[in-house]
Amino acid sequence: ARARMAPIMFEGFMAAGVAAGGQLTTTTDVENFPGFPKGIMGPQLMEDMREQSINCGAEIITETVEKINLQKRPFTFEVDDVEYAADTVILATGATAKRMNLPGEETYWQRGMSACAVCDGAMPMFKDQIVVVVGGGDSACEEAVFLTKYASKVVMLVRRTEMRASKVMQERAIQHEQIEVMWNSVPVEITGDGKQMSNVKVQDTQTGEFRDVEARGFFYAIGHKPNTDFLEGQLALDESGYIITKPGTTETSVPGVFACGDVQDKEWRQA
Repeated sequence: ARARMAPIMFEGFMAAGVAAGGQLTTTTDVENFPGFPKGIMGPQLMEDMREQSINCGAEIITETVEKINLQKRPFTFEVDDVEYAADTVILATGATAKRMNLPGEETYWQRGMSACAVCDGAMPMFKDQIVVVVGGGDSACEEAVFLTKYASKVVMLVRRTEMRASKVMQERAIQHEQIEVMWNSVPVEITGDGKQMSNVKVQDTQTGEFRDVEARGFFYAIGHKPNTDFLEGQLALDESGYIITKPGTTETSVPGVFACGDVQDKEWRQA
């Protein structure tokens, strides 16, 4: 926009179930973004970025791109049954954290429940409290260890008798004195007083038995799904569905199509 190229951005309308602005609109305090010494609320940060883009000359349309044809230039795509054409396309559709949609999740989302420990773990509500992390991969172990800086105890719920995480990450989590690993365990319900969660109902995957785990926090760490379904295989993707870009660039397998952010990056994933 600052180069006076008059770009058009389709910001989506609840695309992948998330408001325009992406995952940061689902969090509260963002304390790790440069330039905000006192932190900033996620929705406000995204609204400020949106306003900045408009002030620089971008046109923003609050609609979701439903279909796109990358077979030839100009590229064509459909938005609400209206066809558009473009010589260059930048894909920044992001990735969506996987959730289990448990009973109580709608009530307690951002009232103790989160899908980003790095984003939300330092919030005062979790200080010196017991929190739960769901997952058995590297991310789950990493987030569990991270949360020990703030929580008094972290309970990891692992579905099986072993983790998928690398041996090094497993050791860090299992040997940490503030982390308890509950094997063969899955969450089935979140309960509380309607304002703040207080318990997680857990089921043993082998015996079928239930138990309540007292916790003021609950963090999903079961992976992300890149928002690439609408591309319908027209770009090179990796085994997880992330767009493959040429190393050191944003170039995709199709000339004139570029990708940036979480839709092509499954490593960093933070503001």
